[in-house]
Amino acid sequence: MTKDKNTYINRELSWLKFNERVLQEAADKDVPLIERLRFLGIFSNNLDEFFKVRYATVKRIYEAGKGGKSELGGIRAGDLLEEITQIVITQQNYSLEILEEIDIELQNENIYIINETQIDKTHHEFIKNYFYQELSPALVVIMLNEDVALPELMDISAYLTVKMTNSDGKDQVALIEISSAMDRFVVLPSKNGANYIIMVDDILRYCLDDIFNIFTYDSISAHMIKITRDGELDFDSDLSKSFIDKLSESVKDRQSGEPVRFVYDMNINDDTLSFLLKHMSIDKKESIIPGGRYHNRRDYMSFPSLGRADLLYDKIKPLPVKGLSLEESIFTTIAKKDYMVYTPYHTFSYIVKFLREAALDPKVKTIKITIYRLAQISHVASSLINAAKNGKKVTVSIELRARFDEAANINYAEQMQDEGIKMLFGVTGLKVHCKMCVIEREENDKLVRYGFISTGNFNESTAKIYTDFTLMTANSKILKEVNKVFDFFEVNYQVNRYKHIITSPHYTKSKIFALIDKEIESAKKGKPAYIKLKMNSISSYKMIDKLYEASRAGVKIQMIVRGLCCLVPGVKGMSENIEVISIIDKFLEHTRLYIFSNENNPKIYISSADWMTRNIDNRVEVSCPIYDEDIKVELQHLYDICWNDNVKARVINEIQDNSYRRNDNPKVRAQFDTYKYYLNKLER
Repeated sequence: MTKDKNTYINRELSWLKFNERVLQEAADKDVPLIERLRFLGIFSNNLDEFFKVRYATVKRIYEAGKGGKSELGGIRAGDLLEEITQIVITQQNYSLEILEEIDIELQNENIYIINETQIDKTHHEFIKNYFYQELSPALVVIMLNEDVALPELMDISAYLTVKMTNSDGKDQVALIEISSAMDRFVVLPSKNGANYIIMVDDILRYCLDDIFNIFTYDSISAHMIKITRDGELDFDSDLSKSFIDKLSESVKDRQSGEPVRFVYDMNINDDTLSFLLKHMSIDKKESIIPGGRYHNRRDYMSFPSLGRADLLYDKIKPLPVKGLSLEESIFTTIAKKDYMVYTPYHTFSYIVKFLREAALDPKVKTIKITIYRLAQISHVASSLINAAKNGKKVTVSIELRARFDEAANINYAEQMQDEGIKMLFGVTGLKVHCKMCVIEREENDKLVRYGFISTGNFNESTAKIYTDFTLMTANSKILKEVNKVFDFFEVNYQVNRYKHIITSPHYTKSKIFALIDKEIESAKKGKPAYIKLKMNSISSYKMIDKLYEASRAGVKIQMIVRGLCCLVPGVKGMSENIEVISIIDKFLEHTRLYIFSNENNPKIYISSADWMTRNIDNRVEVSCPIYDEDIKVELQHLYDICWNDNVKARVINEIQDNSYRRNDNPKVRAQFDTYKYYLNKLER
C-alpha cells in the first residue's frame, strides 16, 4: 500500500490536531475557569516538547537533504516544516483569543491579572520589596553588543529583550532571563475583596529603571523572546565514562542544541528583532513565530488557585479496590486472586504498600522492577533502598533516557547504586518502556513469585492525573515470563520464548497480527469478529495496514486514541469498519487496552505499548494477558464507558475536524462515570 496522504495522516500534523483538542478544553466554558488556564499551560508545554523532538527530527531530515516522503506519510520535509509553522501560528493566535476571554471571565470573578501599567500605590511598596528581596539577588542580565558573541540562551527560560534608546543614537540592548526557578505568578495583597495577580515579567518591566540605573537613556522598553532547541540527546564515545556520566553531560548539552523555534513579541522593534536573529544564527529553516506579550505559557499549569475551589475541578478521593486492603498483607490477598488497580480512581498506595511489604518481609529474597519515570520525591525508590538495607537482592532496570525526566532518574539511580542495588541501564539500542515488578518469596522451602504489571509509570505524581491499569498477581505462568524479561536485560543476545505475555521488540507485531488474523478468519466465516483498542497513539504503518485488512474483511474495530492517529478511519473500501474517538478531559488518558473477540470468548491485554514503530521495534514493552474472569468483565465495562462518552469524546475522521461526539443518548462523561462505576462496585 502506497504511503500517501489518502492512506495515512502525517504523524506531526495528527499530533498538532491532538494538541488542538487540548486547546478546545481551554476554550470550553463548561470547564472550571482556572482549569481552563491550566489547559492553556498544557497546550503550551506540549508544543514546547513537540518542537524539541518532532519538529527537530523533521528539520534534521530536511538538513540532511532528504525528501522524507516515505518516512513522513507522503509529504516532503521542507513542505512539512512550513505547514507546521502555519498551523502553530494559527493555534497560537487562537490560544491568545482564549486567554483574553478567560481574563475577562476572571475579572467577573473578582480576579485581576494586572500588568506594570496598572499598579497602584497600594501595591507599589509590595512589588518593590518583592523585586529587591526575591528577584534582584538572583537576576541574570546579559548586556549585548556587536563586539561580544551572544551567549547560549536556555530553552527552559524566557527572556525580556530590553532596548535603551538614546538621542545620540547609541542604543543599548540587554536580555533579562526569566528563569524557570522563578514563581511566574505573584499574588498581590487583596483589596476590597478582589484578588490581584501580576506576572513576574511585569514586575521586571515595572522595575527596569532599578535594574539599569547605571545607564543613561531617553526611553526604555522590554519585549519577550523565547527559543526552543533540538531536544535529542547525543552521546560521545568515550569508553572511560560511565553511562550515567555520559547521560548527565548530554542532558546539560541539550541546552546548546540547535534552535528549532523562535517566538517573539510581535510589537518588538524591527531593528532589535533583526539584531537577535542575526546573532543567534536563526534563518528561515527555523520556525520563527510572532507571538503576544507573554511566552512560556506552560507556566499556566501552575496558576495559583487562590482558594477558589469553585473555579477548579472537584477533587476526587481515590477509592479502595474492593477486596484488597492496605491494612492486610497484599501477598496473602493476591495469592488467592488477581486484582486490578486503576489509578487515579484507585489509590497508588497499593503499589507502594506492595514494595514496602516486600522490603520488610523476611521471606522475600529478591525484588526486580523496571522504572521509567520517577517522581521528584519517590516512595518507590525509597522502598527499594529500604529493601536493600534489609538484605534483599534488589535489581532495578532504570531507563535513564526517559525524555525530559532524565535528571530525576539519574539522581535516584546514583542513590540506589550507592546502596548496593544492582542497576541495569537498559538494553543497547532499545529503551526499556515496560512497567513490571516481580518478587520471589520463600514459602515451604520453595520460591513463590508475586508481582505487578502496569500500563503506567511507577510515579506518585503522575498517578494522580494519569489513568493507568496495574494488575497485581501471583499467577506463576505470567510471572515466570516476566522474570525472563529481566533475564533478557542481562543477556541481550538470548531471545526467550513466551506463551503468555507479548513482548517488544521480538514478538509484538507477529503476536498482534496473529490475534487480528483470528478475527479476520472469524469474519470471513460469519462468526462474531471485533477488535476494541485503547491507546495513546498509533503511527506504525504496518499495524495500520493490518487494521485496514481486518476492516476490509468485515471486522468491526473500535479505537480510543488520545494522541496522534495516522490511521484514516471510515474510508469506503479501506477502513469503513473502523471508528476512532479521542477523549481529552480532567485526567490524561494513558491506559493501553486491547480486546479481541475470539469468537465471543474475549482475549484481553493491558500493555505498556502504543502502536508506534518505536514501541514495536525499538523498545522493550510488555503486553500482559488478563485471565481473571472478573477483571475481564470489569475491563470490558470500562472500555464501553469510554466508548459511549458523548461529552468529552471527539470523533477522529478523514477530515480531522476534531468535532465533539454529540447524540441524544443519556450523557456519559467517561472519567466521571468511571468513578461512579467504582463507587457502585464498592456499595455492591
